[in-house]
Amino acid sequence: MKNTAINYESLSDQELAGYAHARDRSAIRLITTRNNQRLFRTAWSVLRNHADAEDVVQEAYLKAFAAIDGFAGQSTLSTWLTRITMNTAIDRQRSIARRKSALDKQDVALMEHYRSNYASLGGKRNQPNSQLVRAELSKFLKLAIGRLPDQFRTVFILRDVEAMSVEETADILAIKAATVRSRLFRARRLLRQDLETEYADLFDDTIMFAGADCEAMTNRIINALCITQNGD
Repeated sequence: MKNTAINYESLSDQELAGYAHARDRSAIRLITTRNNQRLFRTAWSVLRNHADAEDVVQEAYLKAFAAIDGFAGQSTLSTWLTRITMNTAIDRQRSIARRKSALDKQDVALMEHYRSNYASLGGKRNQPNSQLVRAELSKFLKLAIGRLPDQFRTVFILRDVEAMSVEETADILAIKAATVRSRLFRARRLLRQDLETEYADLFDDTIMFAGADCEAMTNRIINALCITQNGD
């Protein structure tokens, strides 16, 4: 039965972290649903592979919840989680590089992912044409973002897609704020050159991790942590 005495939405980050440390189901569910999208996009910005990014987010959550009693509130809980995800994604990228040596198969895997996701678009004749066009533009934008150099792509995802501040981005990447601004400027310029089209209103549809994916991630984290029925 859900605990109606606690208004989880009104809790501070430190209070929410405290409940999560106590393995409160509702607190952990709120934390994951609030951050799934951002953490997935962060991991994808490093790995450019949906499955690897999803694995990294799950791994990062488990690391974070195992150490959440150490969350001091010096940054937001979201920034703290994003930093853990970034470091986990970088570790995964290095592991992939060691296994595959110089053979870069990530772009091939990404294209296969798009083929499977978009192959059925042509058969949906009842879908409005404008939605098909938007889906195609979103696909090309994701590919263009994937072609950005690593250091530019990550800054672009955090700043323009996730709308994180310059300071938050600098903190997560351990670089200067001026470097964040410079890399973002160059990333935008490269994208304009690549796409030769307006892209600002396509971000929300570009790298999605919501709905069933989001709910499944949350449930996996809760199950992995063996949370007792003391929440909802």
